[in-house]
Amino acid sequence: MLQVLYEDDDLVVINKPSGLQVLPGGLFQQRTVLTQLQWKVWKQVTYSSSSRAIKEPHPVPVHRLGRGTSGILLCAKTKLAKTTLATYFAEGTSLVGDNRIVEGEVGQVQKISKLYRALVTGILEQNEMLVEKPIGVMNYPGVAKGLYVASSTGKPALSKIQVLYRDNCKDQTLVQVQIHSGRPHQIRIHLAFIGHPLVGDSLYQIGGQPCLHEAKIIDDSFAEDGGYRKPERPVPGDCGYHLHAHRLVLRHPSTNKVDQTIIITRLNNMRRHFIA
Repeated sequence: MLQVLYEDDDLVVINKPSGLQVLPGGLFQQRTVLTQLQWKVWKQVTYSSSSRAIKEPHPVPVHRLGRGTSGILLCAKTKLAKTTLATYFAEGTSLVGDNRIVEGEVGQVQKISKLYRALVTGILEQNEMLVEKPIGVMNYPGVAKGLYVASSTGKPALSKIQVLYRDNCKDQTLVQVQIHSGRPHQIRIHLAFIGHPLVGDSLYQIGGQPCLHEAKIIDDSFAEDGGYRKPERPVPGDCGYHLHAHRLVLRHPSTNKVDQTIIITRLNNMRRHFIA
């Protein structure tokens, strides 16, 4: 079941568990966040001129989290909120494309900001760094529309990385990542690009490119029921990596006032002993 972290007349913020896909696609058509939003009964109702209660349309996600990513997911309950929040995300990405992002506090430049916590392989030497590698698409088996990868000919992308904890014994680092653009799989790609892929990520390797090794042999009986056959190489929907949407800061879509900024933080149990 979906845990609600915040709700009002315009939006609802939920805590998405790892393993649950946001929208239908590929192997997952029913077990998705969207389907669960359709099933849940929401408080808000409107009334027609005849005073008959009419149920509002179910909330819809306004951004995506990877299937293996846990944490904060923002959903709109009205058309106005959906349009406004989509504009917020688009404005943030356009700022990156125009090189207008400047250093500052979270939420100072963008009307919506997302912060993640990620567990990566290796020890990052710098406490803070910016990754500005563009992200493009390449042909890849099992991914119909192509796989997003680090590419010099791709679209602009910007991630700000801050070290939270270094575990020298396990050769791992816990980092916070703020993304100033919303390219698909951006955090996984950028961290792999700088030489520190997410712990447990079977797809992206150092350099932000896919692992091209052959996967284990798959039992042919998998698709005997007529369903999809599991891809033989790692794909973006594979879970196991350590990435959590930790904090969301946004201006309310109805008022757009700075003094009505919503701040939501959600911890998970990802190496909880690392987290202060």
